[in-house]
Amino acid sequence: MTGFRDFLTRFRPAAAPGRAAPGGVPADRSAELRAELAPPLALLEQAEAEARSVRERAAAAAASRRRDAEQRAAEIVTEARQEARLVRARTAEQVLSAAEGEVAALLAEAEREAVAVRDRARSRAPALTGRVVALVLEDLAAEQASPPPPPGPGNPQEDGR
Repeated sequence: MTGFRDFLTRFRPAAAPGRAAPGGVPADRSAELRAELAPPLALLEQAEAEARSVRERAAAAAASRRRDAEQRAAEIVTEARQEARLVRARTAEQVLSAAEGEVAALLAEAEREAVAVRDRARSRAPALTGRVVALVLEDLAAEQASPPPPPGPGNPQEDGR
């Protein structure tokens, strides 16, 4: 557009009638050309003004769309974070529920093992008691059969032990 404007405005009137102006057009013809070029120059200026207006509106629309897109993106991120929190909460509940089930199973197994140990201990108690009694009786019999310890230091009966 600038080149066209320069082309339209380069015609200048000549210093004297009949002589050529610096653009190479005679002076009397230069005035005619200027008169003919005035409407296109006005149209050119009007087109430039409209182009500026369109660029400004496009820039404003682009900025508005960018703001809307940024706002929507922020909303999407917020929604995604909330959904992630819900998923984590649901996952935590599922893990907790599974852990509670495992704990209950472990406790039940431990209780069964404790009962089995008690039952074995009860069933072995008479035999162990009989064995302990037999060992004690053997020790007593061995003490009565052995001679009494010599009197003096080191004898537990004399030391008061």
